[in-house]
Amino acid sequence: MDPNRLKDAYQQLEALDDRLTHKVRPRAGTISPTADQIDARLRDLAAYTIELKEILREFMLAFAKKPGS
Repeated sequence: MDPNRLKDAYQQLEALDDRLTHKVRPRAGTISPTADQIDARLRDLAAYTIELKEILREFMLAFAKKPGS
C-alpha cells in the first residue's frame, strides 16, 4: 500500500465532496425544472461521476502497490 497516494486520493475525494456533492444531491420540490436547469444538473452529474471514477482509480492503485516497493 502507498500511504501518500492513499492520502492524496482521500484529499481529492474530500475536495470533490465540498465542490459538487450539493449540486448532484436530489432536491425536494414540486416545481418542474427548465430544460436549462436539467442540462446544468446533467453536466454537474457527469463531471462528478468522471472525477469520482478517477479518484477511485487512485484508491485502487494505492492499495494495489506492493508493500516495501
